[in-house]
Amino acid sequence: MTEHGHIPVMLAEALQYLAPRPGGVYVDCTLGAGGHAAGIAACLGPSGRLIGLDQDPAALQAAGERLRGLPPRVDFARANFSRLGAVLAELGAGPVDGLLADFGMSSMQMDDAARGFSFAAEGPLDMRMDPSQELTAAQVVNQFGERELADLIFQYGEERRSRRIARAIVRSRPLRTTTQLAGVIAAVTRPMSRAGRSPRSRGPHPATRAFQALRIFVNQELEHIAAWLAQAPAWLAEGGRVVTIAFHSLEDRPVKQNFQALARQGVYEILTPRVVRPAPDEVAANPRARSARLRACRRLAARPAGPEAREAA
Repeated sequence: MTEHGHIPVMLAEALQYLAPRPGGVYVDCTLGAGGHAAGIAACLGPSGRLIGLDQDPAALQAAGERLRGLPPRVDFARANFSRLGAVLAELGAGPVDGLLADFGMSSMQMDDAARGFSFAAEGPLDMRMDPSQELTAAQVVNQFGERELADLIFQYGEERRSRRIARAIVRSRPLRTTTQLAGVIAAVTRPMSRAGRSPRSRGPHPATRAFQALRIFVNQELEHIAAWLAQAPAWLAEGGRVVTIAFHSLEDRPVKQNFQALARQGVYEILTPRVVRPAPDEVAANPRARSARLRACRRLAARPAGPEAREAA
């Protein structure tokens, strides 16, 4: 499936572990362009129900086009996945049979230069997944202090050269575009050739980790993951499944820890004792899948969402 330039990552594995069944109720918590949702919907039949959440109106439009005409009942909500409980309560849905979350940005967002997520093409320093929120990457880059910048680049990008990068950013202000920022970072981090003339180009671009850090910080991605994980058990039916797809350790680590903790409490059965990686042929066809890692678990005990869980949501 490549509509809208979007190839859903690890679709076969996601469906294998989610195991959607006819008549079931499933939630794609990070709808994007609807690639995973279309795969789920195809399994549900006319008596099933699919709920899709996304904070990006462009994603909701693309997913609506992709899912049009499919048999199950489909409900969309413009909301971050951290509002799972509130959305399901508003829709009168729950407990549900499965939750899928594909963390990070979508290919549709990355490929749109105007959104400012990538340095592959010049665009504004935006990086907002929800275009209605106030904070942008430009504000962070141009207004934060050097120490604040260094700390967030280190924390959210795991970038060991964060202080050097932050110093260069502050000295180069104002920075308005993605290519300007990437150039500043490359100038102070890219190793030179032995002749001392041309920069080496092997491996990831030197701005990759800093851009990741800015995106995560601007969108509060790790906070949203933590909130979503805390709500998920209360909204799952007994036997219901949770499937997550993460793209780096900062996303994957809290999932692993949450699943393990709830498994020890008898709430979850972990279905993926080891993280599942994409097959080599998928990585060859879609290089963006290379860092994906999938985890899944199953709800062991039915426990209706109580007032405390609903209030927390």
